[in-house]
Amino acid sequence: MNWFKLTGTDPSNPSHYTLVSSAPICIAPPQRLCAIYALNDGSGQPVITDALKNEMINALQNQVNTTNVLLESR
Repeated sequence: MNWFKLTGTDPSNPSHYTLVSSAPICIAPPQRLCAIYALNDGSGQPVITDALKNEMINALQNQVNTTNVLLESR
């Protein structure tokens, strides 16, 4: 499992993430997805499972970080 920082605009697209060495510090703007913790597909992109998608949705709806999803700080 690795951390991937969202560097593009589509959080559901694996190619919009960059592999990072540790959990990133996420700052403004608030209420946006910042990073996910996921399996590496072998080419430096995250494997976004249905369970992870649901966790992303829940984190955004509830505005809280989860085990595998970090949001930008408020």
